[in-house]
Amino acid sequence: MTRHLAEFNFGTLRYGWGDPRIAGFENAIAQVNAIATRSDGFVWRMPDDAMEAVQDDPHGPLGHRPNTASTLSVWTGAAPLYDFVTKTLHARIMAGRVDWFVPGDSGFLVCWWVPTGHRPDVAEGMANWEILQAQGDSDAIFGGAALRRLADATL
Repeated sequence: MTRHLAEFNFGTLRYGWGDPRIAGFENAIAQVNAIATRSDGFVWRMPDDAMEAVQDDPHGPLGHRPNTASTLSVWTGAAPLYDFVTKTLHARIMAGRVDWFVPGDSGFLVCWWVPTGHRPDVAEGMANWEILQAQGDSDAIFGGAALRRLADATL
Protein backbone atom coordinates (compact mmCIF):
# COMPACT_ATOMS: atom_id res chain seq x y z
CA MET A 1 0.00 0.00 0.00
CA THR A 2 1.34 3.42 -0.87
CA ARG A 3 0.71 6.32 1.43
CA HIS A 4 0.51 10.06 1.48
CA LEU A 5 0.94 12.60 4.25
CA ALA A 6 -2.10 14.46 5.57
CA GLU A 7 -1.65 17.72 7.46
CA PHE A 8 -4.12 19.73 9.47
CA ASN A 9 -3.21 23.11 10.92
CA PHE A 10 -5.31 25.63 12.77
CA GLY A 11 -5.28 28.67 14.99
CA THR A 12 -7.63 31.21 16.50
CA LEU A 13 -7.72 34.63 14.89
CA ARG A 14 -7.57 37.65 17.19
CA TYR A 15 -10.45 39.23 15.28
CA GLY A 16 -13.34 37.94 13.21
CA TRP A 17 -13.13 37.26 9.48
CA GLY A 18 -13.50 40.51 7.57
CA ASP A 19 -11.95 42.64 10.32
CA PRO A 20 -9.40 45.04 8.78
CA ARG A 21 -6.86 44.11 11.48
CA ILE A 22 -6.40 40.67 9.90
CA ALA A 23 -6.66 41.86 6.29
CA GLY A 24 -3.00 41.09 5.59
CA PHE A 25 -3.60 37.46 6.51
CA GLU A 26 -7.02 37.16 4.92
CA ASN A 27 -5.92 38.77 1.65
CA ALA A 28 -2.99 36.34 1.31
CA ILE A 29 -4.96 33.12 1.72
CA ALA A 30 -5.93 32.66 -1.93
CA GLN A 31 -2.38 33.29 -3.13
CA VAL A 32 -0.84 30.94 -0.55
CA ASN A 33 -3.36 28.24 -1.45
CA ALA A 34 -2.62 28.70 -5.16
CA ILE A 35 1.10 28.28 -4.47
CA ALA A 36 0.37 25.11 -2.51
CA THR A 37 -1.71 23.71 -5.37
CA ARG A 38 1.17 24.28 -7.81
CA SER A 39 3.84 22.92 -5.46
CA ASP A 40 5.65 19.67 -6.10
CA GLY A 41 4.16 16.96 -3.96
CA PHE A 42 0.77 18.60 -3.47
CA VAL A 43 -2.11 16.12 -3.78
CA TRP A 44 -5.30 17.68 -2.38
CA ARG A 45 -6.65 20.44 -0.13
CA MET A 46 -10.08 20.64 1.47
CA PRO A 47 -12.01 23.15 -0.64
CA ASP A 48 -12.59 26.59 0.87
CA ASP A 49 -16.38 26.24 1.04
CA ALA A 50 -16.15 22.89 2.85
CA MET A 51 -13.56 24.24 5.31
CA GLU A 52 -15.62 27.36 5.94
CA ALA A 53 -18.69 25.23 6.65
CA VAL A 54 -16.76 23.19 9.22
CA GLN A 55 -15.30 26.32 10.83
CA ASP A 56 -18.79 27.86 11.09
CA ASP A 57 -20.55 24.73 12.42
CA PRO A 58 -21.11 25.24 16.17
CA HIS A 59 -21.61 21.48 16.62
CA GLY A 60 -18.68 20.38 14.43
CA PRO A 61 -15.11 19.48 15.37
CA LEU A 62 -14.11 23.18 15.47
CA GLY A 63 -17.32 24.41 17.10
CA HIS A 64 -15.55 25.20 20.36
CA ARG A 65 -13.02 27.41 18.51
CA PRO A 66 -14.59 30.65 17.24
CA ASN A 67 -12.62 32.60 14.62
CA THR A 68 -10.63 29.57 13.53
CA ALA A 69 -8.39 29.63 10.48
CA SER A 70 -7.47 26.14 9.32
CA THR A 71 -6.16 24.10 6.42
CA LEU A 72 -6.37 20.41 5.68
CA SER A 73 -4.28 19.02 2.85
CA VAL A 74 -2.55 15.89 1.55
CA TRP A 75 1.00 15.69 0.19
CA THR A 76 3.17 12.97 -1.31
CA GLY A 77 5.56 13.17 1.63
CA ALA A 78 7.25 15.22 4.31
CA ALA A 79 9.84 17.01 2.17
CA PRO A 80 7.38 18.63 -0.26
CA LEU A 81 5.13 19.80 2.57
CA TYR A 82 8.06 21.16 4.56
CA ASP A 83 9.41 22.97 1.50
CA PHE A 84 6.04 24.63 0.89
CA VAL A 85 5.70 25.68 4.53
CA THR A 86 9.23 27.07 4.84
CA LYS A 87 10.32 28.21 1.37
CA THR A 88 7.31 29.98 -0.12
CA LEU A 89 5.10 32.96 0.62
CA HIS A 90 3.53 30.79 3.32
CA ALA A 91 6.58 31.32 5.55
CA ARG A 92 6.52 35.09 5.10
CA ILE A 93 2.80 35.30 5.85
CA MET A 94 3.08 33.12 8.93
CA ALA A 95 5.88 35.32 10.26
CA GLY A 96 3.10 37.88 10.84
CA ARG A 97 0.97 35.49 12.90
CA VAL A 98 1.66 37.43 16.12
CA ASP A 99 -0.48 40.24 14.70
CA TRP A 100 -3.32 38.02 13.48
CA PHE A 101 -3.64 35.11 15.88
CA VAL A 102 -4.38 34.81 19.58
CA PRO A 103 -1.03 34.42 21.38
CA GLY A 104 -0.29 30.79 22.11
CA ASP A 105 -3.20 29.64 19.94
CA SER A 106 -1.79 29.49 16.43
CA GLY A 107 0.24 27.31 14.16
CA PHE A 108 -1.08 24.06 15.57
CA LEU A 109 -0.02 21.31 13.20
CA VAL A 110 -0.61 17.60 13.07
CA CYS A 111 0.56 15.27 10.31
CA TRP A 112 -0.36 11.64 9.78
CA TRP A 113 0.00 9.01 7.09
CA VAL A 114 -3.06 8.11 5.00
CA PRO A 115 -3.58 5.56 2.23
CA THR A 116 -3.14 7.02 -1.24
CA GLY A 117 -6.48 8.40 -2.41
CA HIS A 118 -7.84 9.01 1.09
CA ARG A 119 -9.32 12.47 1.68
CA PRO A 120 -9.40 13.15 5.42
CA ASP A 121 -11.91 15.40 7.11
CA VAL A 122 -11.50 17.90 9.94
CA ALA A 123 -12.89 15.46 12.52
CA GLU A 124 -10.05 13.07 11.61
CA GLY A 125 -7.56 15.93 11.85
CA MET A 126 -8.79 17.00 15.29
CA ALA A 127 -8.80 13.38 16.52
CA ASN A 128 -5.17 13.04 15.42
CA TRP A 129 -4.34 16.41 17.04
CA GLU A 130 -5.76 15.13 20.32
CA ILE A 131 -3.71 11.92 20.05
CA LEU A 132 -0.59 13.99 19.33
CA GLN A 133 -1.25 16.16 22.39
CA ALA A 134 -1.84 13.15 24.64
CA GLN A 135 0.92 10.85 23.38
CA GLY A 136 3.47 13.00 21.53
CA ASP A 137 5.10 12.24 18.22
CA SER A 138 4.97 8.72 16.82
CA ASP A 139 5.79 7.19 13.48
CA ALA A 140 2.11 7.50 12.51
CA ILE A 141 1.13 10.92 13.94
CA PHE A 142 3.51 13.82 14.49
CA GLY A 143 3.96 17.58 14.67
CA GLY A 144 6.23 20.19 13.14
CA ALA A 145 9.57 19.18 14.66
CA ALA A 146 9.17 15.60 13.47
CA LEU A 147 8.03 16.86 10.06
CA ARG A 148 11.29 18.77 9.76
CA ARG A 149 13.35 15.72 10.75
CA LEU A 150 11.49 13.55 8.22
CA ALA A 151 11.92 16.17 5.50
CA ASP A 152 15.66 16.44 6.23
CA ALA A 153 16.01 12.66 6.19
CA THR A 154 14.46 12.35 2.74
CA LEU A 155 16.64 15.00 1.06
